Order: sequence, then structure tokens, then C-alpha cells
Amino acid sequence: MYQPDKAIAARSRPEPRNRGVCCSISTITMEPDMRHITGKNTITIATAIIASTLAVNQARAESFPARTITIIVPFPAGGTPDILARIMGEKASAQLKQPIVVENKAGAGGSIGIQAAARSKNDGYTLVMCAYGCAVAPSLYKPAPYNIETQFAPVVMVGTVPSVLVTNPKNIPAKTVQDFVRYAKAHPGKVNAASSGVGGSAHIGIEMLKREAGIDIAHIPYKGAGQVAGDLLGGQVDMYFDNLPASLASIKAGRLNALAVASKERSAAIPDVPTFAQAGYPNMMITPWFGLLAPAGTPQENISKLNAAFNAAFKDPGIQKKFTDLGVDIAGGTSQALADFITSETRKIATLIKENNITAK
Repeated sequence: MYQPDKAIAARSRPEPRNRGVCCSISTITMEPDMRHITGKNTITIATAIIASTLAVNQARAESFPARTITIIVPFPAGGTPDILARIMGEKASAQLKQPIVVENKAGAGGSIGIQAAARSKNDGYTLVMCAYGCAVAPSLYKPAPYNIETQFAPVVMVGTVPSVLVTNPKNIPAKTVQDFVRYAKAHPGKVNAASSGVGGSAHIGIEMLKREAGIDIAHIPYKGAGQVAGDLLGGQVDMYFDNLPASLASIKAGRLNALAVASKERSAAIPDVPTFAQAGYPNMMITPWFGLLAPAGTPQENISKLNAAFNAAFKDPGIQKKFTDLGVDIAGGTSQALADFITSETRKIATLIKENNITAK
């Protein structure tokens, strides 16, 4: 028998909930009904979210590198940094299974390329080949164009090279440092000494030699080592403190005279050339170095992968022979080792600049 009161009560009674489900789903927002999530379930969901985030981050790290890596060389093509970047980039590319390209961004003593690298995305896909001058800028320029210690994350030390004093034999009739000093003293202000830019190792070498030998020579700054090489061979300038790899072929061909190396020991590439200490100038110590850096904030996982790849490349016999033939001592090692070296080198060069009254003029 139809009973209207009971029918009305049945329509108004709420439907029973499925007690096996903790959350009701809104057909519009698809969001959980937080009123029915217990404390235990909240912990479970939070744990799942954290685990998911960690999994995503791990997947991202494992997928690096997924595309081309660029090494910015802040100097013109043909100089030592450019040569080394191309040699090691090819081998590391095979390790990383991604192309590595070298991009030259020269100017302002390397500052243009270095600043461009500092502004790059900090994901490991842009690196910069830093050199001796990177540690000079903070002390030489006011204000400094960049801070190598705070704006970059070290990747790996590449190596060191001897700095060699070379002269054009047609301009300077000297085969030893002593001969050169005598000539310079007999012609004060007449000898033109080239550098690849203000604040580089060549500039530092010139100023040190002026002080140590008591000579007056003119500093002619260029915008890169490649331009110096042509003018030195052509006789437009007389002398240059060059990185040995760049001038080695011209030395062996007799187009340039190598007078001394500014290192502790003679170079195996030119064993007949003495050190400055052996020539009577023990304070003439300049060790150009090269290291790979990434923008600050680059994930450590990516730094570690890059470091491992380049260290593996340095162990390749073919790479070792090429470096040795160029007069380069391979370094390698951890990223922290490069960080410590940069800190020490920056302090040492700051003292050197102050003692020699070197300015950016």
C-alpha cells in the first residue's frame, strides 16, 4: 500500500557511502574531498608526492645530457684555449654520447665570453674554457667584470702550459735572455712587447720582466693571441710571452727564437730552452692554466657527469699524446680540486699585481 510519508522520507534520506573509499570525487573539479582524508592517509599521500618528485628529479639527472653541449672559448680561434677545447671536446663527446661544439666569443681580454657564459642557463649545456686571465680580472679591473668564484661552478681542471718568451729573430738579434736584456737596455723604449690582452699571462710576464731585469719595453695589447702571432712573425712586434702550444711549430721551424720558459722545469717539448731561473731570473714564474667552468647553480649531478667524461677523455692515450706534443701538462681531477686551485690562484695573482703595480691602462 502506498504510504506518502515513507516515500518522502526515502527520497530525502542520504545515500549510503562506500566505506572502502577514502575520498569522494567532484565531477567538476576532480579534487579530493579533504573532509574525509584521515591523518594516516594524509601522510601516505605526502609520501607519494615526495617519492614522485624524487623520481622525476632522478630521471632528469639520468637523462643528462640529452642534447648538444657548447664550450664557450672567450678568445679567438687558434689560441691555446681553443686548441685544447677542440681536442678534448671530441673525445668527451663520445663519452657523453652527445655533440660538443666550440664557440669563440672573444673580446675585452676574455670578459665578453666569460660574461656570456655566466648569463647562460645553469643546466650544464653551456661551459666556458677559463684561463689564467680569469683569475686576474677581479684584481685588475675596478669594478670587476665578473667574479670567477661566485658566478661559476668548477667542472674540471684541463691542464697547464709553460709560458715561453719568444722573439722575432729578424728584429731582435738575441738567442738568450741575457742577450735580450742587453739589447733592451741599449734601446730603451724601442722594443715592442705584445700581449693577447690586458691582464693576461703575457701582460703579467712583460711587467714582471721589466721589473726583474730593469728594462724599458713598450706593451702593445692585442685582442687575442691569433692576431699577435701574425704580427710577431711579420715583424710588427718584437717579443711575446706565449703559451708554448701556440708557438711550438714556429719555434721548431726557426721562425721564432725561444729564449726561456717561465716555469720550474724545462719543457719536454723544447728541452734545449732554459728556465728563467737558469737564466738568472728566479722570480719569473708564470704558469698559464685552463679549466672548464659552468654557470653557478648548475646541478651537481650534471657537473659530476661532465667531470667524469672529461677525466675519461684525459686518460685516452691519443689525447695524452696530443697534449704532450703541444707541451701541455694534463691535470684532470675533481671539480673541488679546481675550485681550491682557483681560490689559491686568485689570491696569488692579486699579490703579484699589487707588487708589480700592474694596471688595466
